[in-house]
Amino acid sequence: MGKRVAVVSGGVGGLGTAICRRLAQDGCRVVAADLAGNEERIAAFRDATNDLDISFAPLDVRDFDACGELVRSIEAEHESLDILVNAAGITRDGTLRKMDKAQWDAVLGVNLGGVFNLCRPAVEGMATRGFGRIVNISSVNGQTGQFGQTNYAAAKAGMHGFTMSLAREVARKGVTVNSVSPGYCATAMVMALPEDIRAGIVANVPVGRLGEPDEIARTVSFLAADDAGFITGANIPVNGGLFMSF
Repeated sequence: MGKRVAVVSGGVGGLGTAICRRLAQDGCRVVAADLAGNEERIAAFRDATNDLDISFAPLDVRDFDACGELVRSIEAEHESLDILVNAAGITRDGTLRKMDKAQWDAVLGVNLGGVFNLCRPAVEGMATRGFGRIVNISSVNGQTGQFGQTNYAAAKAGMHGFTMSLAREVARKGVTVNSVSPGYCATAMVMALPEDIRAGIVANVPVGRLGEPDEIARTVSFLAADDAGFITGANIPVNGGLFMSF
């Protein structure tokens, strides 16, 4: 068997880069799918990953046809698409009383619509070949809600509903579908928060620190492994104890 082929949407982001690196270190051939246009950002990604079997593919996950074209091109070139990690996500925060429709549509379109747009073309080939691993990057705020994030929390909670439903549909085809719900991690988005806000977040985390992107990537790696076939429809929280449930 050749290398497993993995696609990571939002692959150039903080979590995405760590996930790409970890999957490549696991022996996968990785395609990081993300927005084109920010050459500085993409150059930094290439510098961080140039020692590994990782390539970049421009993609707007809101574009259903473009997602299908990417999946088909990867399957044509590599003869399979084995692992799909949906990590593309944005925020457009604001209380519902102040949120406009553009903020709602943007977050739902990327964070939830993008999951459908990539899973829809990818899952058919996975089921036909008898192997697939889909990992959806949700969020602790999809489990707990968060002030000013009705759009983000709705999308992330919806992502896990999607996960459970698709998991049931393809369970007998050798395809698993799981979610990972990170807590607050040391990514550019979180580190850009004012220091007092970050300190308040950390004070509420039982382990007393922010998570590291590599810790999220480790969980994705676990779920994407060939021998993880009995875990499906699950949500794995990686949040330092910020939210505990069962």
